[in-house]
Amino acid sequence: MRLVTLTNVSVAYEGYGALQGVDLTIDSTDFLGIIGPNGGGKTTLVKAILGIVPHTGTIELSPAICNGSERLIGYMPQLTNFDRDFPISLLEVVLSGLQGRRGFRSRYTKADRAKAEQLLNEVGLGALARRPIGEVSGGQMQRALLCRAIISDPKLLILDEPTNFVDNRFEQELYHTLQALSRRMAILVVSHDVGTITRVVKEVVCVNRTVHRHPSNIITAEQLASYNCPIQLLSHGPVPHTVLAHHTGDGCCE
Repeated sequence: MRLVTLTNVSVAYEGYGALQGVDLTIDSTDFLGIIGPNGGGKTTLVKAILGIVPHTGTIELSPAICNGSERLIGYMPQLTNFDRDFPISLLEVVLSGLQGRRGFRSRYTKADRAKAEQLLNEVGLGALARRPIGEVSGGQMQRALLCRAIISDPKLLILDEPTNFVDNRFEQELYHTLQALSRRMAILVVSHDVGTITRVVKEVVCVNRTVHRHPSNIITAEQLASYNCPIQLLSHGPVPHTVLAHHTGDGCCE
């Protein structure tokens, strides 16, 4: 089932073309990794899909995820975009994920609160449910934001750099959780960690002002070059290392 269709979408900030002529479709079975250089437009693409930045072109949302004022899209923003000084608890953060379905003035039910508490327990934050968000670590906040993103049982889940500020154990748990969730919802994950994300997702979308969708999770340096996506590739072996592009000059690495 087609959930989202972008046709010739462009986004500009003060005259700068952050995205240009983007064509992209998202189906209900998609699990996409969004990669690209810093400043290439990855977060802008996400915001365009969410409808929070102006754009030209068309973005069509299926009735399956957009029915009147209700949008069944879960969103986990970058932690740096979330106001940690806002006086709410972790439990209230998670419950706020229901606002797209219930509205801002609706009261949360006992069932809502029980579900939020269950999700926090599942990510190891049950004991901190009523802790103010300004008193928790970055990793704990990321876990709460994941719970917030999935509490409404969305049809499309979008995560923007979800592994920032988390330890390796939770990162692995997160990707395991996403693989399970991908059986019942479409998922878009923005990540700079190409080596890890390509082991998890089904397909890769390269974003550098323009957008190129690669029909698998295996991508080569040559393909990245053809997509105008100048990022590093990580190689796996007995010793952790990064493979950098060849360069010359000053007698180094010639």
